[in-house]
Amino acid sequence: MLRVNSVRKFLVWGILILLFIVSSVAWINWQDFKQRPISAQNETLILQVKKGSNATQIAHQLHRHGFMSHPQWFVWYLRFLDKHHRLKAGEFAIQPSFTVDELIDVLIKGESVSYPATIIAGQTFKQTLEQLQALDKLKKELDLTDVAALQTTLGIEGKIDPKYPYANLEGHFLPETYYYQSGDSDKTILLRAKQAMDQVLQEAWQSRQKNLPLKSPEEALILASIVEKETGYAPERSEIAGVFVNRLRKNMRLQTDPTVIYGIGAGYDGNIRKRDLNRKTVYNTYQIDGLPPTPIAMPSSEAIQAVMQPKETRALYFVAKGGGQHEFSNTLLEHNRAVRKYILNK
Repeated sequence: MLRVNSVRKFLVWGILILLFIVSSVAWINWQDFKQRPISAQNETLILQVKKGSNATQIAHQLHRHGFMSHPQWFVWYLRFLDKHHRLKAGEFAIQPSFTVDELIDVLIKGESVSYPATIIAGQTFKQTLEQLQALDKLKKELDLTDVAALQTTLGIEGKIDPKYPYANLEGHFLPETYYYQSGDSDKTILLRAKQAMDQVLQEAWQSRQKNLPLKSPEEALILASIVEKETGYAPERSEIAGVFVNRLRKNMRLQTDPTVIYGIGAGYDGNIRKRDLNRKTVYNTYQIDGLPPTPIAMPSSEAIQAVMQPKETRALYFVAKGGGQHEFSNTLLEHNRAVRKYILNK
């Protein structure tokens, strides 16, 4: 009987020791699972979690990419925390250095990866939309060939001129860098850019200089687009705006080449010839009085500010002298000298 009891005690102690060892190993592994980085890889994983994905699917998705050594443990842990039903869909940047708790935090917050979309000052609407539609992960919702739908969708009014189909859309979208997430659309970006432009234009118009020869914010936007196209050297913006304001006050034609180029349209080959200057289009400011009917490009907020607060100057002319800078002249005689010096090299 004594011997049987000894065997029983031995078995009990053996089982207890085994349970202690197993539980200790499990505890150590569990703590290791919680505290160590989720991956030994060096690069960030961009994880696309589809709508309706459950915890098990996400865990195995991570495991396939080498970012989860024990996917089932991850599922059990989520259920223990009662967070398995809170995981979001989206595109997430998963760092290999994350702990499992940091990973769960990212998946629950749903802060998807953002990508930049930049609208470039001086571009036309067509160039802008083409550039947006070339971006990766940005959904193409707008159709460049359906101008009427574009105007309606983007909240732009005006009769469409077949010769200049995108004219009404020019200038109304603020050049900035906007951030989007996978699945966002070109329409979303442009609507945000239009809202930003409306705000910038209205604020600048409210604080404009008194007695400007501009009747509306729209006219200011048109002039700002011309200033944008004429300016390769940012510090000159307000001075160039000042020249145009002076010419408008004196009922002088603006005579600015970018408007001629816009008037030529798709036929522009990089050169402006005498016949182009003499050809009357609604945009050729060598042939028309005042401003053209619409902006000719996307003006920056700085160009808009320059038009609303132009530099006080007596200059009526300017000519390019290289490096994006200009020579400014008060009289035609001075201007002709500058042309001979910088353009004709005489």
